[in-house]
Amino acid sequence: MKQSDAPNERRFFKGWAKPGPVAPGVLADLARIEEGETLDAISGDFRIFQLKKGHRFSTDDLLTAWYGACWCSRAERILDLGSGIGSVGMIAAWRLPGARVVAVEAQEESVRLACKSARYNGLDTRFEIRQGDFRDPGIVREEEQFDLVLGSPPYFPLSAGVHGDHPQKVACRFEARGTVADYCEVAARHLNWGGLFACVFPNEQRARVESAALQVGLAIIRSRPVVLKEGEPPLLGLFAMMRSDHLPGWFRSQTWVEPPLIIRTKEGSVHPEYMAVKLSIGFPP
Repeated sequence: MKQSDAPNERRFFKGWAKPGPVAPGVLADLARIEEGETLDAISGDFRIFQLKKGHRFSTDDLLTAWYGACWCSRAERILDLGSGIGSVGMIAAWRLPGARVVAVEAQEESVRLACKSARYNGLDTRFEIRQGDFRDPGIVREEEQFDLVLGSPPYFPLSAGVHGDHPQKVACRFEARGTVADYCEVAARHLNWGGLFACVFPNEQRARVESAALQVGLAIIRSRPVVLKEGEPPLLGLFAMMRSDHLPGWFRSQTWVEPPLIIRTKEGSVHPEYMAVKLSIGFPP
């Protein structure tokens, strides 16, 4: 049976499928692309709906999900804070097929797209999307604990730079609903025993991440600079944190700084290690 012959076959297709929008007529009930939308590859056979002129998933999202899934590979419950269109949580869900994900996002349009993508990818039973500000009481219940918390916090205060022409972009880049300190505070409160919080943030703002972690009792156990082009300084940093009271005393102040992850070579081609990263989330090198 061809993939396009069965409405449910694409959901459970194993292995890699060619990236790009789904052809007309394939899963027409789930894959209806509205005006202004695209349907694109995100992780293995998973696809994501996103706006042509709104926020679109990026390398930052891919790296956050990959880093968290690498260092918390047995996670059963995942919390994705400020989940946007669901890209980080869905990549983690593909990488960790036994995990259940709770994604929290405030923007209605992003929630709509995330719900649509979750249905398309057959994630209905293990991907819960909650609309609201993750800082609000009750959006994540006090008793809820997670093995892995993921976050791609906005990098800049509202007073910095030009906000752009689409509200989705504003909330993803600027601190309209919380800072990295808010992400750390909520993560620390909801981490299970031995759980991990993974996030991405500008490398030059590393001091903000360290201060935020310290204030809420998180220890940065490992971090990795990210170089976008070989030979240039690292622009991003990946951080993996655990609650200090879950660690031996001698380990609470230790951070293993890994060698930089290079995205592209000096010639502009994809770096071999980044090829391996992409392979690990379902794309061939």
